[in-house]
Amino acid sequence: MRTKVIAGNWKMNGLKENVNEIVPIIELSKVMKTQVILFPPITLISRMISKAQGSALHIGAQDCHHDNKGPNTGDISAQMIKDLGAEYVIVGHSERREFHKETNAIIKKKILTAWQNKLTTILCVGENLDIAKKSMTNEYILQQLKGSLPANIDKQKLIIAYEPIWAIGTGKIPTLQQIKNVHNFIRSLLCEIYGKSVGQEIRIIYGGSLNKDNAAEIFEIKNVDGGLVGGASLTAKSFLPIIHALNTNGD
Repeated sequence: MRTKVIAGNWKMNGLKENVNEIVPIIELSKVMKTQVILFPPITLISRMISKAQGSALHIGAQDCHHDNKGPNTGDISAQMIKDLGAEYVIVGHSERREFHKETNAIIKKKILTAWQNKLTTILCVGENLDIAKKSMTNEYILQQLKGSLPANIDKQKLIIAYEPIWAIGTGKIPTLQQIKNVHNFIRSLLCEIYGKSVGQEIRIIYGGSLNKDNAAEIFEIKNVDGGLVGGASLTAKSFLPIIHALNTNGD
């Protein structure tokens, strides 16, 4: 049975005064079965870990470099993230792929480095609007997964996030059938590559304009094991209803 997971990516948002937004989330995490992870900017990780100490709320980083150390000005290594006390890291987000020109090969190196440092990775995949219009989503995601995933994986240290690029922060969203089709494709591909015993255990979550109004129906889709939330995770008021929607799914 795959544990449901909801992740909040704060991106380049949040100051120390915003850390108290996680207090209601901490309280909720103590009494729920759903796993909750927050990805604040690196400047807030230590504060959030201290605030969440003793609770079931997990904290992660939004990215890591593929080397543990070296002359990489401004970068943060997986080793440093682990040293802060974080447990998770996002890799391959579309904003990193587009604006920082990260390739599948680089992302694979990041995953391996993260695992070496005992971090669980959320690997993001997803297509842009042109690819979606050409009905080439599956082919594109196949390329991303085969190019990014190592030959040998730790199913407990990997989460796949499907984020159609054209839906991120736009308010646009695929149909429920489209989401179902892509998640089923990813599941079948993971089973094909790694075998059913591994492929069936890897969690696949959805992201892209996920909010309190559409979360419940999306979480009802088979092979949607949770969500990766952007702007709606910045405040408890907007994030808590999404967490509740996942936590009550299947009850």
